[in-house]
Amino acid sequence: MPYVTPEQIQRAKQLDLLTYLQYYEPHELVRFAGNVYTTRTHDSLKISNGKWNWWSCGIGGRSALDYLIKVRGMTLPEAVFQIDGQAAIAPPIPSKAREPAEPRRLLLPEKNKNNDRVIAYLTGRGIHSTLIDYCLQTGRLYESRYRHNAVFVGFDRQGVPRYGALRGTSGSRFMGDVSGSDKRFSFSIPARDKSTKLHLFESAIDLLSYGTLELLSGKDWRRENCLSLAGIYKPKKNIEESTPPAALMQYLKDYPQITKIALHLDNDAPGRLAAETIKALLPSTYTYTISDEPPKRGKDMNDNLKMMLRGRHEPER
Repeated sequence: MPYVTPEQIQRAKQLDLLTYLQYYEPHELVRFAGNVYTTRTHDSLKISNGKWNWWSCGIGGRSALDYLIKVRGMTLPEAVFQIDGQAAIAPPIPSKAREPAEPRRLLLPEKNKNNDRVIAYLTGRGIHSTLIDYCLQTGRLYESRYRHNAVFVGFDRQGVPRYGALRGTSGSRFMGDVSGSDKRFSFSIPARDKSTKLHLFESAIDLLSYGTLELLSGKDWRRENCLSLAGIYKPKKNIEESTPPAALMQYLKDYPQITKIALHLDNDAPGRLAAETIKALLPSTYTYTISDEPPKRGKDMNDNLKMMLRGRHEPER
């Protein structure tokens, strides 16, 4: 049996499957959708975000080495020699990478001179003033000048606004995204200190409702990371063709220390389907502990908060 050194094995482990196929077997690579790829031989094998999963066989991995062993059936030495030999002939160094697409321009509405209507609206939804003040001070929330909508802002890791969600404050159910929004960077509140847990919500108001509940129970409401999905996550009918929510995947990329995810999605059919799909998609490829924690009462986290507050104020009988 051929011998491979620990250095060769370590070197082979560094090569991801997408790069391997792009440079050494481009005929085998097929774009499935967006940044998701599949292979010509196995159409149920999906490659995305630096990892791959072979759905029909229930196996997955990160590297080209994993793929050659688990899918192609090579021994470890054979797979290492395959990668090492190819790299020796043509190292995977692009001569001219494609120019990255220019980021979409986020057209946030002009700010109003004050935030009175937004504060009144959120206070009426039960959101605690501590959370409202934090969001206003950090630029995550403001009132638009002309329509007086609540504007929830999402930032990238460099602190650049990349997303905006609009919510009507005058009694209407108006909601929508700001033009140019990138849903990968949805409204979020990071943990005060480095945390390994992420709480996931459908909307910014649900996120703030959860934080209010934490605060009212005497906990540090910023002890763990919180992220909204900018609306309902709608998977495809065939789960195998679905990809996890873009905002979730971007957040996990930006905060690689996260290992635990709590799903606080709605208590309705779309919310339950979204939770089941996310649980089905992530564990097979990623090593996360996922818990499904829907609202204890009502349809969503804001219903839960308002029902709890009403219970506090009802007189004893």
